[in-house]
Amino acid sequence: MATVQALVLCIVAVLAAFVTPAYTQLTSDYYDQVCHKALPTIRSMVGEAINQEPRMGASLLRLHFHDCFVNGCDGSVLLDDNSTTNFIGEKTAIPNLNSLRGFGVVDTIKSAVDEACNGSVVSCADILAVAARDSVSILGGLNYDVLLGRRDARNASFNDALINLPPPFFNFSELLSNFQSHGLNLTDLVALSGAHTIGLARCTTFRTRIYNDANINQTFAASLQGSCPPSGGDNNTQPLDSTPTTFDTQYFSNLVQSRGLLHSDQELFKNNGSASDNLVLNYIQHPGDFLKDFAASMIKMGNMKPLTGTDGEIRKNCRVVN
Repeated sequence: MATVQALVLCIVAVLAAFVTPAYTQLTSDYYDQVCHKALPTIRSMVGEAINQEPRMGASLLRLHFHDCFVNGCDGSVLLDDNSTTNFIGEKTAIPNLNSLRGFGVVDTIKSAVDEACNGSVVSCADILAVAARDSVSILGGLNYDVLLGRRDARNASFNDALINLPPPFFNFSELLSNFQSHGLNLTDLVALSGAHTIGLARCTTFRTRIYNDANINQTFAASLQGSCPPSGGDNNTQPLDSTPTTFDTQYFSNLVQSRGLLHSDQELFKNNGSASDNLVLNYIQHPGDFLKDFAASMIKMGNMKPLTGTDGEIRKNCRVVN
């Protein structure tokens, strides 16, 4: 019997070796040998960008999220459309158009890293992952380890960007289903939504909520209607929480007060004793739990379907394939 059990365990181990996901090839020390100046250079450039415009930290974090949620963390969100080759990428899909920002900062980081490393050895996908982490850390979050070694996609999908990115009008079940389709769970949904503790949102993303939602503090709604009229002013912005340049738990406190800016934000707290409610309340009471869960969920998200080995390429220019 013992021999049979040993044989079964051996077979399981062999099978596991073949089904190990690609992201196990990523390592936190990847650039220690490739270019030890890479990570310090990225952090320095992110720090400069945030000093010039504190909102940029949220923008860089959002770029990484929008990259990963469309066919994995492969830098595809950075590719420009090209009318000459009839290439249409993700930038002009509705969830990204006139919404994503920070592309110029990424270009600057890429140039600085290539100069520091004497060549193009750091992928644009890795730059997004590290810049997101550094933005969180600089603004008050944890300086978690990022697994690295991603390569860049040679293509992007306009249609997948339309389908895979959760819009701000989703209800709770739609949000959870979307996250689960990416291999993420409820804790990941609530923790990663906490990224809205920094940054701004455009009027077009919260107009319907402040005029039509019932689960919103009416004083809060009225205060927003001045800068976000029923029509016009689509690009007017408001902070996602009341401390938009500090990575803290104010976002969750706002939800408890029915002051979530986006409909999808408020869906995480309905004061009905749900598991989502409990997570929100726990993060308010134990900020350290939020910081740890957020870091863990960022690492998990950052490891979705990366290109490694000989797949993809290391782009010389993040906006175009080599």
